[in-house]
Amino acid sequence: MDKYLVAMEAEERAALERLVSAGRAACRKLTHARVLLLADATIGGGSRDDDIVAALGTSLKTVARVRKRFVTEGIEAALDSRPWPARPDKIKIKGDVEQKLIKLACTDPPRGRSHWTLQLLADEMVVLGLVDSISTETVRQALKKTTSSPGSSSHGASPQRPTRSSSGGWRM
Repeated sequence: MDKYLVAMEAEERAALERLVSAGRAACRKLTHARVLLLADATIGGGSRDDDIVAALGTSLKTVARVRKRFVTEGIEAALDSRPWPARPDKIKIKGDVEQKLIKLACTDPPRGRSHWTLQLLADEMVVLGLVDSISTETVRQALKKTTSSPGSSSHGASPQRPTRSSSGGWRM
């Protein structure tokens, strides 16, 4: 693994020290700032990566990544985490297929069953030719997005009504 030498100017170091002493930032940002402060070679030659890991309780990979991003991209890039890339190609149920799933879930279950299970819904979607293959977790996530669940706190197809308590009196 290549080792990048962190050499900060006085203004950069002062800004990081202010950030860390205030403690009003995301945990990851504060950790990255502490890594840079400990790795700074201009003050005492900087700490070794193993010492930084021991002091901060982070990983060697994080220390190496922060060093590299500071040297190659600058202080802001080293402090801020990169956003996760969108994964629209991984979404199997969307649009028309999602509507058909919801419609299927609202129908009567197959004969011999009292209700639809996630596995039954997934199998039925494959039989109907809506998808080639699908997991029960994907079906669960698609159904979770809807607001028509009788157990949800939002006003969907089956809003909750006040119920009597077991003691016989009404809840307040």
